[in-house]
Amino acid sequence: MAKRLDLSFGAHDLVTGEAVSLELPAASIGVRILSGLIDVVAVVVAAVVLAVLGGTITRGQDQALTQTAQVVVALLAVLVLPTTVETLTRGKSPGKLALGLRTVRDDAGPIQFRHAFVRALVGMVEIFVTFGVPALISALVSTQAKRLGDHAAGTYVVRERVAVRLTPPPAMPPFLQAWASGADIATLPDGLAVNVRQFLGRASTLTPAARAAVGSRLCAEALRHVAPPPSAGAHPEHVLAAVLADRRRRDGERLDREEQLRQRLLPPDPLDLSR
Repeated sequence: MAKRLDLSFGAHDLVTGEAVSLELPAASIGVRILSGLIDVVAVVVAAVVLAVLGGTITRGQDQALTQTAQVVVALLAVLVLPTTVETLTRGKSPGKLALGLRTVRDDAGPIQFRHAFVRALVGMVEIFVTFGVPALISALVSTQAKRLGDHAAGTYVVRERVAVRLTPPPAMPPFLQAWASGADIATLPDGLAVNVRQFLGRASTLTPAARAAVGSRLCAEALRHVAPPPSAGAHPEHVLAAVLADRRRRDGERLDREEQLRQRLLPPDPLDLSR
């Protein structure tokens, strides 16, 4: 999934790749095939159970009723049940639940009934009628491993069980420590703080021109919340690192003071066995 840097500095703008707070990667073809096999097994089991029930109900009836019951059983197992399950679970089938996957809209929002219905409807042909060949070909040529049902419904499948690796927080540049500790640094707006943090973590992946332009813009925006500014000639990336590092230090000290005050004012908990 391609990631980009959102350079809008709204107070509530969070940097996201595709309107997602945490960018979950699209599921690979191999995982989707395994998930699909589990779903097919679940559908077959459901079809067998429904067929046994339908056969019991229509035993001794005429052939037309028996054939109608068979069609109803097939539609329930292949269309109605998958649609219902994915709608109620907001994008999870038995296979996806087992492998930590979820179907989401193209804008990464949760799917609704119409998305689940279109996926199941197209799946009747591309999976059960044609034995999954069109679905496999579609997934192979899609960057997000989409099958035809995903293209029709405007969805794709993501992996939810992802180990989140946060980049280390920026260190304080020693030559700016004295300035930062004496400056009045207000709390940065959430959107700006996330922009700065992601920029510092990804700066090495940008081209020199883009790195300089983005760094200068972010530094100018951050310095609106700082007084006095650093000495002329300070590198924008060093200034941004110093601002974040000192805000982190001040926030940590504030939390320590609040915890110490809480311990002084509140009596010890007699049920706290850690004391």
